[in-house]
Amino acid sequence: MGRGDLTDAEWERLRPFLPVSNGRCGRWRDRRQVIDGILHRVRTGVQWRDLPEQFGPWKTVYERHRLWSGDGTWERLLQQVQAGADAASEIDWDIAVDSTIVRAHQHAAGARTEPPPAPASKGAEEVEHQDETPWQSLVDRLVEVVLEVRAWGVRGAGSPASST
Repeated sequence: MGRGDLTDAEWERLRPFLPVSNGRCGRWRDRRQVIDGILHRVRTGVQWRDLPEQFGPWKTVYERHRLWSGDGTWERLLQQVQAGADAASEIDWDIAVDSTIVRAHQHAAGARTEPPPAPASKGAEEVEHQDETPWQSLVDRLVEVVLEVRAWGVRGAGSPASST
């Protein structure tokens, strides 16, 4: 399991909500491997063709992402995982919005007042997502994918139809 891949707990929470093969397209590649590839691509912004080989053929990962983006699977996955996290009382729905606007003087922008923090020592490694609940990391990852899918939809709606 690489950095950024789904943990076993995240995979077990996500697996029941995933669509199954319709049987027409042959045997599906390992769904966990494909989802890890999609999450890697969304997290790093790498081109589809440059996906590392550990995620399988790039075209398989791309086609699954395209298929699930088109039929609303990512939106449904996010809703179902959020509902599960909400049922476990692991989502805090309190939102505070402050609409105060204070303009700074043009000469006040960008000046550093204190020195930058010292870099961490080489041997000290921080644990990623240490304070997150088990659901939160999965919800955050799905939100990233859904936002990318929505951005694709907006870009596609503004482009003229093409015939191929």
